[in-house]
Amino acid sequence: MKLSFFDIAIILLYLSSTIFIGIWYRKKASQNKDSYMLGGKSLPWYKLGLSDASDMFDISGTMWMVSLCFVYGMKSIWIPWLWPVFNQVFLMMYLSRWLRRSNATTGAEWLQTRFGKSGPGVSASHQVVIVFALLSCLGFMAYGFIGLGKFIEIFVPWDNIKEYIPFHVAPQYVPHVYGVIFTLFAMFYSILGGMHSIVTGDMIKYGIMTVACIWIGFIAAGQLSGHHLNVPGGWYSPFFGSRLGLDWSNIIKEVNAKIQSDGYSLFGLFFMMMTFKGFFAALAGPAPNYDMQKILSTRSPEEASKMSGFVNIILLPIRYTLIVSLTILGLLYYHQMNLKDATGSIDFERILPAVINNFLPVGLVGLLLAGLLGAFMSTFSGTMNAAQAYIVNDIYIKYVNPNASTKKIIYMNYMVGIVVVATGVMLGFFVKNINGTLQWIVSALYGGYIAANVLKWHWWRFNATGFFWGMVAGIVAAMVFSLLIDNANLLYWFPLLFAFSLGGSVLGSYASAPTELPVLKSFYSNVRPWGFWGPIKQAVLADDPAFRVNKNFRLNMFNVVIGTIAQCCLTILPMYLVLGQKLPLLYTIGILALMVIILKKTWWNKLKDY
Repeated sequence: MKLSFFDIAIILLYLSSTIFIGIWYRKKASQNKDSYMLGGKSLPWYKLGLSDASDMFDISGTMWMVSLCFVYGMKSIWIPWLWPVFNQVFLMMYLSRWLRRSNATTGAEWLQTRFGKSGPGVSASHQVVIVFALLSCLGFMAYGFIGLGKFIEIFVPWDNIKEYIPFHVAPQYVPHVYGVIFTLFAMFYSILGGMHSIVTGDMIKYGIMTVACIWIGFIAAGQLSGHHLNVPGGWYSPFFGSRLGLDWSNIIKEVNAKIQSDGYSLFGLFFMMMTFKGFFAALAGPAPNYDMQKILSTRSPEEASKMSGFVNIILLPIRYTLIVSLTILGLLYYHQMNLKDATGSIDFERILPAVINNFLPVGLVGLLLAGLLGAFMSTFSGTMNAAQAYIVNDIYIKYVNPNASTKKIIYMNYMVGIVVVATGVMLGFFVKNINGTLQWIVSALYGGYIAANVLKWHWWRFNATGFFWGMVAGIVAAMVFSLLIDNANLLYWFPLLFAFSLGGSVLGSYASAPTELPVLKSFYSNVRPWGFWGPIKQAVLADDPAFRVNKNFRLNMFNVVIGTIAQCCLTILPMYLVLGQKLPLLYTIGILALMVIILKKTWWNKLKDY
């Protein structure tokens, strides 16, 4: 165990601050439901954007991305398109504004603005989105939980403390025990302080991570100076052909086995499938998790767009400075690290904690550990807040106690938070590895979500019954596929999964009457979407000839392309900087500057125009 007294003091100081934050915001959060769930919709966009970025800066994802960078080099920037990361660009350009105009509290409540409060399928559509939201929230909590445990296990080996523990723990469950301990801290401050507490905690954590990432960037660049990384040809290039083209046979032969198990050897096909799925996933809008809650918490539709754009700027350069720096140190000192897990197999997800434990100075270790613990807690607490909102707002208040007092609502939030955390922790005991869980969430569960949620924005004839059957068909098919197909291959079955969900959506819509015209007119005139809204557009124009129809489809899509290029530049820029790749760095800076100038004219200056 390499933690010095100074490192431990930094970690304890951070953990103490989370308790203080929860207590400090307890009274403010308990004022009313909106104050607890959405921060009273009074928080500025840059604070919410920083908080949203912090929620995405999680331990599990960072461990996964360091392992990707180690194996795939610069080509690793494309693999997170599995989420897809460019959904933030779609949100930034137009979808955040569309969502925020609803003035809803949760995604389930938003459905009332689209399908009405009563009618065929409305109740069922409301319930199915709650089920999906809870499944995804619990999946992410389990995913984060196991990542934290694997992370802590390297710094505090179980052999060093097991004699002080009054019960026996099997080796495979050691990460879960560590996960439980730190989950309690996340639960405390987020349950007490709600959204106010979560945002403040995220800001503190981001400040710690920024200092730590810049510091480790200087260390990695200094260690690399005068050395050459022992990597295969093509590792430094983000470009690729039909096949990956990386052969580690004469360097680290186990890496080839990982590439094979990941299923990324046919990289061209993988990229096409990932982009195809990602485009529709981005069109669907945010999933009902912490990202959606942050958008609904903004003060206005314009600020919602600014917040989503700010996430890219605040997250990517700092996160990828950390990722590439840890990768460089991992490659330089690979043979001095022990990456074997309890079964004796090499686990590349252990590179991040192994590098921190062995090759970083006192002080930086404490800062980085505190920041990464905060990363786990911010992701966990943000996800828990979303789950609380769905259970309390969309189940308890809607079906159980519509006249509940503010005191009772806050009490229910406390109780639900504890139950949600306990359930997420229990699910974490069934998680074997980070990559497998991530593949299931993004390829299976989210694959079944996409079709119905694309149609809800863009097709007037789509109704609540279609939404229900589209979601059910997609989720059930996703569950079946996940049982029959290996996680690494789920992505390649996405077209069939999408077809099932799309079929359920269309058949369900035509099997029942359209949504009531007043509801559709209200939604169309308030949200102002583009798409297949012809009959509703004519009805709105008949009532108000001065109504401004949204004709910005081409401009929005142009901005999405420009924004995605800028996002890629923000990702790869810190990697080239730390690696000392001067010419590619200059090209990247030039392209990024051009994209920013274009977006200033085509997006920022037009935020209030559409």
